[in-house]
Amino acid sequence: MNIERHSLAKELPEFKDRIHELKLSDGHFSKLFKDYHEVDNEVIRIEDGVEHSSDEYLESLKKKRLWLKDQLYRILKSAD
Repeated sequence: MNIERHSLAKELPEFKDRIHELKLSDGHFSKLFKDYHEVDNEVIRIEDGVEHSSDEYLESLKKKRLWLKDQLYRILKSAD
């Protein structure tokens, strides 16, 4: 199965350069960015069948990924 990744560069292409800048200059942004990609990778592994989990756990990961994306987006918008 080919599962779609939700990388920030793909999700928010208009902020590609700003994402790179903030990863280097803002520790809080960098931490959220790292957490986002770790959660996204875990979701991908579960959806690909590499790891197994309950549906509830997978849904909680997807909600966490969305929350992290919202936090990152807010920072990106305020930094504009």
